Amino acid sequence: MELNMGWRFLVGSVIVYYGTLVFYRLFLHPLARFPGPRLGAISRWYEAYYDVILSGQYTSKIAGMHKVYGPVIRISPYELHVIDPAFFETIYRTDGRWHKYSWTYDAFGVNSSTIFSSDHDAHKARRRTIAPFFSKPNVLARQETLRRNLDKLCQRISQLAGTTCNLGAAISAFTRDNANEYIIGKAYNELDAEDFGIDLSIASQGSGVLWRTTKHVRWFGPAMRAMPIDWAMKAADEGTKSFLRYLQQCEQDTRDAIAAVESSPGDKVQKTLVHGILHSDLPPADKTLGRIFEEIATVTGAGFETTANTLRLILYHVYANDVILRRLREEIALIRTASSEPFPLNKLEQLPYLTAVLNEGLRLSPAIATRAARITDKDLFYGRWRIPAGTPVGMTTLLMHTDERLYPEPMRFNPDRWMGSAALGAASSKFAPFSRGTRICLGMHLAWAEMYMLVAALVQRFTFTFEGATAGDFELEKDNFGIGTKAGCNLMARASPYEG
Repeated sequence: MELNMGWRFLVGSVIVYYGTLVFYRLFLHPLARFPGPRLGAISRWYEAYYDVILSGQYTSKIAGMHKVYGPVIRISPYELHVIDPAFFETIYRTDGRWHKYSWTYDAFGVNSSTIFSSDHDAHKARRRTIAPFFSKPNVLARQETLRRNLDKLCQRISQLAGTTCNLGAAISAFTRDNANEYIIGKAYNELDAEDFGIDLSIASQGSGVLWRTTKHVRWFGPAMRAMPIDWAMKAADEGTKSFLRYLQQCEQDTRDAIAAVESSPGDKVQKTLVHGILHSDLPPADKTLGRIFEEIATVTGAGFETTANTLRLILYHVYANDVILRRLREEIALIRTASSEPFPLNKLEQLPYLTAVLNEGLRLSPAIATRAARITDKDLFYGRWRIPAGTPVGMTTLLMHTDERLYPEPMRFNPDRWMGSAALGAASSKFAPFSRGTRICLGMHLAWAEMYMLVAALVQRFTFTFEGATAGDFELEKDNFGIGTKAGCNLMARASPYEG
């Protein structure tokens, strides 16, 4: 009898607790007055259904919710989302203190890295240390690295001419080799691999599953990372094994770079990101192997599939449209040098149509697919709405970039929307493929350089035909933090030399 009464009391207590919690979140919470789905206001498990069960569909669901509830909505018990482009510069700005939403970013398990530092002050100090490394002058000074890898890519394509090759995987190898050599100072030579290291590309894109799951099941990611590497290697598929081997190699290379800096005086050591961190005024806790490895792994990883995704989309549309391809070739031919020397990056940057093509690719494939919530210590205002201080509120760049009020026929690849100063100014005011404000992408100048150089080289040297590809293959299919597409890292192509 006493045991039965104990169970009744326990069940009753649980019912009362959750009933009270539901009532509070629906009617008394500071965000209770904001519109949105009731289930989303009650529990994050509403988002988990779209993230985990439906494999990354919450970004698409948010777009649908805005059509029902309006421009500002409550998407979880704690978080708001805005879709009005006029609000973008309110939350993505350089003045003020803006924290990232730790619930989203801590799920990666690398919260001491610059990219995933949620705290404004910690991010500011870490970013100040490494930002000069990614400045435009530094990228220009090191474009020979990009040029060497581009030559290697073109040589591989030439060798595969007349056969079907995975141009998409080759592009991923190109961006990985650039990022690794630029950041850690070591050539990983993915472009030399027979299959361009495609397993690592697949694993990099698949990491979104781990992130989405860990957001809602907080022990999942730490449990996976705590698994002994030998166990993981036995249970993993080939893609995951490639990713684990890459992380092991990256950790060892980080260790070696630290040792080289500590054992050699100043300028005699090749200046890598590790050199910059160790010679900075960061506290000792930010100069440990673990912290520096997190920095290297996240910064290099951020430069892999983000840029490669955009390049795959651009190349598909360029070669699927004879008018775009012809105009590009004619414009680039104007700066062709008499010798075999490559195009100077500063000359390519001055080509309006090439720039328009790249802008259009970045519009349809910006760096990330998920919303980027920010938190400030001041109230924010949107129309009649007061957003309480401390509330995570964000926007999704991809949804803004495909807003038909800003970009008519938003899913059409149309470089002409960027031609002319008036058109460029109107469109670019709400154009943020690398985000904006205090958290603007560190590697954007490197990404721009890669895109200018690769697209210019390929359209002048090769003609591609793509097998079975459609425009929809390169559009958002799932939110992997980055943009998950149906094509993934694939773009099957037959190449032939262009003799124009």
